[in-house]
Amino acid sequence: MDEWLGIFNVKLRHMREDIQSIETRNNKLEVQSVNNKALIAELDKLVERFRFPSEYASCLTGSQFDEASVPQYVEACEWLTNALHGLEVPNLDSTFANIRAVREKRAELGILKATFVRKASEFLRICFATLVDFMINDKNYFSQRGQLKKPDHADLRYKCRTYARLLQHLKILDGNCLGPLRKAYCSSLNSLLRLEAHEFANELRASTKVSKTPNTWLETFTSGNQSANNADTSAVSDAYAKMLTIFVPLLVDESSFFAHFMCFDVPGLAPPKDESGSYDADDADDDDDDDDDEDADEDDDDDNDDTNNVDQGSRPVHDKDSKAGKNSPDLLALNEALQDLLDGIQEDFYVLVDWAYKIDPLRCISLHGVTERYLSGQKSDAARFVRVLLGDLESKISMQFSRFVDEACHQIERSERNARQTGVLPYIPRFATLATRMEQYIQGQSRDLVDLAYTKFVSIMFVTLERLSQVEPKYAEIFLLENYAAFQNSLYDLANVVPTLAKFYHQASEAYEQACQRHLSMIIYFQFERLFQFAKKIEDLMFTISPEEIPFQLGLSKMDLRKTLKFSLTGVDKSIAAMYKKLQKNLTCEELLPSLWDKCKKEFLDKYDSFAQLCAKIYPTETIPSVTEMRDLLASM
Repeated sequence: MDEWLGIFNVKLRHMREDIQSIETRNNKLEVQSVNNKALIAELDKLVERFRFPSEYASCLTGSQFDEASVPQYVEACEWLTNALHGLEVPNLDSTFANIRAVREKRAELGILKATFVRKASEFLRICFATLVDFMINDKNYFSQRGQLKKPDHADLRYKCRTYARLLQHLKILDGNCLGPLRKAYCSSLNSLLRLEAHEFANELRASTKVSKTPNTWLETFTSGNQSANNADTSAVSDAYAKMLTIFVPLLVDESSFFAHFMCFDVPGLAPPKDESGSYDADDADDDDDDDDDEDADEDDDDDNDDTNNVDQGSRPVHDKDSKAGKNSPDLLALNEALQDLLDGIQEDFYVLVDWAYKIDPLRCISLHGVTERYLSGQKSDAARFVRVLLGDLESKISMQFSRFVDEACHQIERSERNARQTGVLPYIPRFATLATRMEQYIQGQSRDLVDLAYTKFVSIMFVTLERLSQVEPKYAEIFLLENYAAFQNSLYDLANVVPTLAKFYHQASEAYEQACQRHLSMIIYFQFERLFQFAKKIEDLMFTISPEEIPFQLGLSKMDLRKTLKFSLTGVDKSIAAMYKKLQKNLTCEELLPSLWDKCKKEFLDKYDSFAQLCAKIYPTETIPSVTEMRDLLASM
């Protein structure tokens, strides 16, 4: 039994080992089967990614592009983009990423992508040039003789938007291909914009009928020239404002559309969404361009239209978007592209400024104000070149106005050679006329420009006036007081409302008072020199000796006082009458005589009062005519 049991135990052990071995092998086969099924499923997916749909094959491999098939090209681009992304980690398991079939398929799709991008780019370059050439060759798109034409780019933008999604996919496939496309678009559209601006500016100048004003405000001119200076030249400012009203919004819209259309990643440029949730970079333009067949004059009936149109086409930029946009790597590329897009159009604006300057230099004031108003309205990043353009225009206008100011200053200096030292200089009242005209042209921020001109004008006027007064010192004071008085009289009304002129008014007032003081003192001393010289000697001695000792000094005795009084005050009425005649003799402005005579009498009484007080203190026993008697005498004359 023990032997049989041992044999059965051995057999049972072998059976258990065989069963365990069979179970292990079966488990391995089951795992292998599961793995094979999973591998086959993954390979089926990979093979599916390798599949090239026939509907996209003709689009991606075709030799020609058809505008009507652009939607199919877009779908093919979407498939190609997804196919390429599907063969990249992490969309593809890293285990499969380096197998030969995947590498070969990826290379095949890369070749397909490069070929398609090259053909699509060539097609779009030709398309952009064709669209613009069609507009350039059609004269109805431009201003013509007798008709101002507002540029209408609605159709152009509508056709361009047909290719917007294709451009977005091209950027995804190969971002480098957008550089040449952007240059091609900028080059074509730049030609159109420059031609539109040129024709519009030419027709503006041709249709604006206004007489030229001579640039001789501060020179001697005839009455005919004076009436020419008073001619109404507001049409010049209106023409310039119309140019800005039409083209500033157009340039801003073109810049914004270009940034969106050419897929620049500047967050601040994102346009508002419409109700359907889609983007439309040209919503504002469609409404504005509906009336393109109407004359542009109807679009600008009054100056208020200028203000209403300042922000047309500008897109609001939120703070976060603005910061992100400024840090965007595409912003520099956008600025360079906008330079290519709009460069050269500024020349026709410059020509318009030069034309306005030649007709009426003072119109630079209103042109500066209009430009500043438009400049302050451009905030978006897409309007950067427009801001640069307006800034350059503002600088050119300021430079032209400075030329006028410098020439007027030279006119004042030239007048010094032929001026006579008598009466009011001609440029004094003419400056008041010029200032009145300048005030009428001020708009917005042009106040600083005008105030700077006032400062240069008045400074050179006063310097020239002081120089001329030294030609003949004998008549210097009366020459100065007459001219300073004329300056105050002519600018009285303006000085009440213009702070800069008020400052010069007070400066002239002080100079007038000083000239009066010197002139009247000279007249008084001429008639009563001995009397007041006697008083001057007394005043000088009072600093060194006591009042009681003065009557005992040589030349200051009581006898000397009586002789001085007799010499100076005998026939004092005749002396005062002679003083009046001397005041009147060289005075050319008769209206100043009453006030000057009053000042002269007051000055004489003040001096005589001081003399009487000195005599009462030094010579208490001596009797001299009282101040009251002298005042009554002066009042009776």
